Amino acid sequence: MAEQHSDRPTVIADDLHIVYRVNGSRGGKGSATSALSRIIRRGEERGVRKVHAVRGVSFTSYRGEAIGLIGSNGSGKSTLLRAIAGLLPAESGKVYTDGQPSLLGVNAALMNDLTGERNVILGGLAMGMSREQIRERYQDIVEFSGINEKGDFITLPMRTYSSGMAARLRFSIAAAKDHDVLMIDEALATGDRKFQKRSEQRIRELRKQAGTVFLVSHNNKSIRDTCDRVLWLERGELRMDGPTAEVLKEYEKFTGK
Repeated sequence: MAEQHSDRPTVIADDLHIVYRVNGSRGGKGSATSALSRIIRRGEERGVRKVHAVRGVSFTSYRGEAIGLIGSNGSGKSTLLRAIAGLLPAESGKVYTDGQPSLLGVNAALMNDLTGERNVILGGLAMGMSREQIRERYQDIVEFSGINEKGDFITLPMRTYSSGMAARLRFSIAAAKDHDVLMIDEALATGDRKFQKRSEQRIRELRKQAGTVFLVSHNNKSIRDTCDRVLWLERGELRMDGPTAEVLKEYEKFTGK
C-alpha cells in the first residue's frame, strides 16, 4: 500500500533490549515453551531463567503508517508491543512515544462476569472516553462487532461468548476511539471475512486521522491488505524492516509458505 504518512515520529525504539526473569524449573512442553527455550539464558540466581525476548531492536514509526509485525512464535512481537505500551521495562535501550499508545490484544482481560454492555462502558472509560462519548458510539460499537446478529448477546455475560465474539467486541471497543498509536495483537485473525474487511477499513480510517497502527498477525493476507510497512522479528532480533511486499516475500521464502 502506498498511502502517505507524515514526517512526525510517533514511536522511536533505540537499541531496545527486553529481558524476562522467570522463576521455576526449566521443564515444560508445548509450542510456546519450546519456542521460548531457544532464547532462554540461565539466570544468575538459582532457579531463575532469563528470557532475552527482544534484542537490540531499533526503528522509527511515523504518523499515518500501518506497520505489520511478523515472525515465528516466540520471536518477540507481542513483547515489543508491550514495551511500546509502557507495560514492560527496558533492560537497556529506550522507547520514546509521541502521544498515548493503546494496546489491544485478543487476550486482554475483559470482565467475564459482566455483560457485553457493561464491558463496552468500562472499556471506553479505560481508554479515556467520557460517558457521553460512549453513549453516542455505543450502538456503532455493537453493530461493528456483529455479536448481536444471532441474538441479544450484548446483554449476556462475557463468559457466554465464544473467543471470536469476545475478540470482535474488544476490537470494536478499541476502534471506537481515535488513537495516537494503536497496537493490535492478532485481533484480525478472528471472525469471518466480513468482520475482517470492516476491521481493515477501520484501520485505514485510523491512519487517515493521523494515527499509527501496529498489527501483529500470522495472517499474511491481513498484513498485505492493511499495512504499508513490515517489521520482521526472529529470535528477538529485527531481521528486516521495509515495504510490505518486499519483507513478506523474504519471510515466505524463510518459512516455506
